[in-house]
Amino acid sequence: MKKILDKIYKNAAALNFNNINSLLEKNSSALFLDLGCDDGELSMKLAEKIGTKNIYGAEIVQERLSEAESRGIKVKKINLNNKFDYENNYFDVIHANQVIEHLTDSDNFVSEIYRILKIGGYAIISTENASSWCNIFSSIMGWQIFSLTNFSSEKPSIGNPLSIHRGEKSNLSSWNHVRIYNIYGLKDYFEAFGFKTEAIKGAGYFPLPAILGCLDKTHSHFITFKIRK
Repeated sequence: MKKILDKIYKNAAALNFNNINSLLEKNSSALFLDLGCDDGELSMKLAEKIGTKNIYGAEIVQERLSEAESRGIKVKKINLNNKFDYENNYFDVIHANQVIEHLTDSDNFVSEIYRILKIGGYAIISTENASSWCNIFSSIMGWQIFSLTNFSSEKPSIGNPLSIHRGEKSNLSSWNHVRIYNIYGLKDYFEAFGFKTEAIKGAGYFPLPAILGCLDKTHSHFITFKIRK
């Protein structure tokens, strides 16, 4: 069962990456920032799609930060709950995939993205969806919803017998989920800070084929926003 769930999740995550990639605009001179860049592998792929060599990253885990630096990314160690160490109106493109759900101060996160984006610049933000069918099903069953099972460093995957990370161990508190959003809540949230929503895409429709999330993004597992300053 775990192998099947892992495969379903990976298919959805791959489609979510395709959604992110499809929203990027070609711009060889763009200053591109990846928030929560991890080891930089995804950052490099996105920069390639944009066509830019001006690649910046922010990461909290030192080991991952070092790997990203080895790829040639200009990385800063930043806690994204705090003020970002970048100038106002600096970046053309900002990306954050599966980051906002980990933060205790999401107000700071969204307002700082707005501050450091150039006027006319855009951000692509992707996260899990509280209204996905698998989360709704879990709630009906009285289980912890899939997207909020990993809220403790002591024991990942609490309260849901089908969680794909059940039985695993992680000591990285930065990987814990704090809050989960749905489409209309997140749209309203971004717009409260002055952003304009240009596109919303969905991926993942557990346990059905991931492509169905593109047709019913309201109940897809991953949601991706393109927002512009």
